[in-house]
Amino acid sequence: MPIVIPKAIPAFSTLKKENVFVMAKKRAEAQDIRPIEIAIVNLMPTKIETETQLIRLLANTPLQVNLTLVRTASYKGTNVSGDHLERFYKTFDEIKDNRFDGMIITGAPVETLDYGDVLYWDELKEIMDFADKKVTSTIYICWGAQAALYHYFGIGKNPLPEKLFGVFKNHAVTQFDPLLKGLNDTFSIPHSRHTSIDEKAVRENKKLVVVAEGKECGLSIVKTKDDRKFFFFGHSEYDRETLKTEYLRDKDKGLRIAPPKNYFIDGDINRINMSWNSTGNLLFYNWLNYYVYQVTPYSLED
Repeated sequence: MPIVIPKAIPAFSTLKKENVFVMAKKRAEAQDIRPIEIAIVNLMPTKIETETQLIRLLANTPLQVNLTLVRTASYKGTNVSGDHLERFYKTFDEIKDNRFDGMIITGAPVETLDYGDVLYWDELKEIMDFADKKVTSTIYICWGAQAALYHYFGIGKNPLPEKLFGVFKNHAVTQFDPLLKGLNDTFSIPHSRHTSIDEKAVRENKKLVVVAEGKECGLSIVKTKDDRKFFFFGHSEYDRETLKTEYLRDKDKGLRIAPPKNYFIDGDINRINMSWNSTGNLLFYNWLNYYVYQVTPYSLED
């Protein structure tokens, strides 16, 4: 089944060329079914790349998905045109009276700041409170996951001695969790961050469940026991070349950055081992199926 997005958004033509099932709103309105309503709160500066990555994964299900892209009003990014934001994004004020089956809140390159120093922190707290009350299930990604654990549970983060950067092996901690259905015993997830969550506080919190972790990367996936909040500390949504782009960007800035681990083949930056593609597809597929579609009410007002 398709995901419904505006025909004019750049992701539409990109994904259509990849044979991803996208559908324009006009065609979708002619169908007599109840689509799943998903909101993406996109905090990344690379708005178009991030929205395309997430749309690609959400489209890989037998469900029809209506997508709402959300941006912060208290801070406007400068890496994407204002026209793109005005055409395809809504502010929180515009959606705060709605209800959604699912929501995804992305990461952002602000992890070295104290939460209170992030320009849109107060607005993000409002959005997270909204998700708690009006969304069936929410995925928080990378810094978004750290921010949510701090907001909901007071769990802090710690600076790392060097950036955790690369693709890392993980294993299931919670056996038979539907989120991991179809994954191998070990599976790869990219990570790109300067901080880590307080793992001891996570493990001691009785409302939280560790789903997946790795020897090198630590916690990768945590959820609440009620299955309404999922915390992804890695980036299973990343494209093949996203880590390469980040690596070359930081090198061009003159930053000290080691090549991403377990990513380039034989150290050749033009040869990439994309070992997480199936993991990303299954994680989002399983979340949409088991934790959104199977449990959300037919009437969102319920």
